[in-house]
Amino acid sequence: MDVMKLSPAELGVGSPIKLERCNSEYDVYWKTALEMLDLIKENDRKGKTTFMIVPYGPLGGYSVLVYLVNKYRISLKNCVFMNMDEYIGEDGKYIPKDDPLSFRGGMERIFYGLIDDELNVLPENRYFPDPDDPGVCLRLIEKYGVPDMTWGGIGINGHFAFNEPPEPDEECTNEEFLARTTRVLPITRETRTINAYMNCGANIDAIPKKCVTVGMKEIFSSERIRILMPRDWLAAMLRKVLHGEVTCRVPCSLFQTHKDCMIYASNDAIEGDVIPKIRVYNKK
Repeated sequence: MDVMKLSPAELGVGSPIKLERCNSEYDVYWKTALEMLDLIKENDRKGKTTFMIVPYGPLGGYSVLVYLVNKYRISLKNCVFMNMDEYIGEDGKYIPKDDPLSFRGGMERIFYGLIDDELNVLPENRYFPDPDDPGVCLRLIEKYGVPDMTWGGIGINGHFAFNEPPEPDEECTNEEFLARTTRVLPITRETRTINAYMNCGANIDAIPKKCVTVGMKEIFSSERIRILMPRDWLAAMLRKVLHGEVTCRVPCSLFQTHKDCMIYASNDAIEGDVIPKIRVYNKK
């Protein structure tokens, strides 16, 4: 089956990954935030800590969370948030927190620093993968159990967190890829290019060449996995993940074998052109 020939109406039909259709990019963020808060409130009623693996971006989800938490006085004090990833500098350490590209600094600016103190995630419950201590997330799993939910955006090459697909000449089975834990690794040119486009006017030289990421092993253990696809440049990957071959060459396609994975996709991603078309400009 040529998944690129699937019509928007056919997307999700028969896929083991559920598709939640969203009218706009902002509906993607609202629906994700509401699911997160419903889960947190349910766990609070049970007296259970909510443990999530969370991204830095897409950023829109955090603005919704800040608004809802502060307005409706929803406490996050019984939450543990493990961020997915961070850029690494040439010295093998985190890039500085005050770097505009830093995910650690970004979380403070767009989320933790905007939540009312009496509602906020406790500072000791805010984690990032550590290049010097890659076992952090696995220890949290030992302490709290598997993550209640992992949510985040997807890369243009199908990565989740910074779990980049194997290089073309790299031998790797799906099972080996799913066993990869938190680690430092090079960022692919595709990822650096789209991140440069999204963050710094396509200045690829500004994007670090390495990162540290929570591994697929930790992520795949989650009770729920939620993938956000808010933009039109994700149209092809949406089709590959939902209906394509299950392969580590498209990392998120592996979630077809997960017990509870759902994609929140905007109409831009669902209806985006994936087959080249002839366009005529300045037609007389």
